[in-house]
Amino acid sequence: MVKKIAAVSCGVLLGIVIAFARAGAFPFWSSSAQQEQSKPRPVPPERTAQAAPNHQPAPANQPEPNEISIPIHSFAPLVKRVMPSVVNVSVVQEVKSGMPFGGSGDQGGPGDSPEGPEGPGGPGDQGPNGPFGQQQNPFDQFRRFFGQIPHQYKQHGLGSGVIVSPDGYILTNYHVVGHADEIHVRLLDKREFTAKVVGKDAKTDLALIKIKIDTKQPLPVATLGDSNAAEVGDWVVAIGSPFGFNSTVTAGIISAKGRALGGNYDDFIQTDASINPGNSGGPLFNTKGQVIGINTAIYSSTGSNAGIGFAIPIDIAKQVMEQLKEHGKVVRGWLGVEIQEVTPDLAQSFNLPKPEGALVANVEKDGPALKAGILRGDIVMKFNGTPVQDEHQLPELVAQTPIGQTVPIEVIRNGKRLTLQAKVGELKDEQLASAKGEAPGSNWGLQVQSITPEIANQLNLNSTKGVVVRGVQPDSAAADAGIQQGDVVLEVNHAKVNTVGDFLSAAKQAKKDKKSALLLVQRGNATMYTVIKPQG
Repeated sequence: MVKKIAAVSCGVLLGIVIAFARAGAFPFWSSSAQQEQSKPRPVPPERTAQAAPNHQPAPANQPEPNEISIPIHSFAPLVKRVMPSVVNVSVVQEVKSGMPFGGSGDQGGPGDSPEGPEGPGGPGDQGPNGPFGQQQNPFDQFRRFFGQIPHQYKQHGLGSGVIVSPDGYILTNYHVVGHADEIHVRLLDKREFTAKVVGKDAKTDLALIKIKIDTKQPLPVATLGDSNAAEVGDWVVAIGSPFGFNSTVTAGIISAKGRALGGNYDDFIQTDASINPGNSGGPLFNTKGQVIGINTAIYSSTGSNAGIGFAIPIDIAKQVMEQLKEHGKVVRGWLGVEIQEVTPDLAQSFNLPKPEGALVANVEKDGPALKAGILRGDIVMKFNGTPVQDEHQLPELVAQTPIGQTVPIEVIRNGKRLTLQAKVGELKDEQLASAKGEAPGSNWGLQVQSITPEIANQLNLNSTKGVVVRGVQPDSAAADAGIQQGDVVLEVNHAKVNTVGDFLSAAKQAKKDKKSALLLVQRGNATMYTVIKPQG
């Protein structure tokens, strides 16, 4: 009997032990096998492809199911491959006494202390046609690294460039070679050449130069990529000659795209890759070794890298380069309008559901827009079938349109959509494709007076209609609206203002209604819209 009880007890105990082992409680002989079974099995490619169309998007801030993350251990192989296509560009300019050296290369030596736009002849001081071209521009801290020359002598400058064709064409910046008397190019293999300017374009800050090559020694040519396909967060590599240190490599990411810095054709790539004096004109590469930008400027209060650099997208550079090669200049379309941003306040004043389009602040005489029937106050929503998201986009669309082509332009006028036909003209150097208005403000507080013939003569006005602003109170209504002394108010809420009485009547009504007032203001030869909000 005792033997039977002992046998049964042993059997029960053995069963319990086996059960625990199978459950994974103890690491017996089968645990390794179970671990192997628990490992995720790779999904065959064909099954992944079949499942991909039906997979649900990943939750916010989580990677997509099939997203691939490839760490970059070194840029060395890429740099070794593309480095030979980057060149050093040195320039010489004959400078007269007191003349600002405003456009022949970045200053070179390691000991240089570049002056900024605050001083005469600063890096952006290239007149109204410079890449940052406006006086008193809020981006006055953009540097192009030049200084004031005390007397007449030969000034040397330094920049970079990239070889874009085997027959010796090199792409660089306008501000590097635009005013140079001599241009010298040095390759990585120490070959040196004298270059000539094929064409230059100050509006995009691009220039195309050419060297005469020895056919027995072909040139290393860079591959031009697709800047439109580049995304914020992508790794990029900049190569150039900062402070005279040839073939310097820096890396970073694309910080932003579509940056506008004050010019009509700005569409910069922003990067935190270190860019300094001497980098100008050098290439910005992606991780495939393709050029996606031409380094051109930095934002800095010291003249050295502050982590905010800008490159001209290669898609724009390619278009400009082809025209420079063919014509020696860029031929751009011209519409003949001054435009400004549609701000939320302006959108509300024009009864738009959201801020979009480009507001026509003025229409030039005998221009294509006037002949097409475009009026001041129209809001351009589409140009040749392309939606106009903002005022920065319209000049680019117009500039890229072939001269003489008739295109449909969709505008909003008094709440109604109209489609007009405009024949695009050619932009001359003295013409402007757009003129951006000042930022609108939020309060009342200005003094006005009638325009007498004396005042009209003093302000170079062609008419005595409207009222002139005598003064603006600080921190008041008009001050925040951007209105300045000497401005002429032409309209209030679309009603023409011919006298002080007209203005006061319209202003009184706006205050009574406690609504924002839309003012059309003339400043010099330009007109703009601005909004004054009711006081708190």
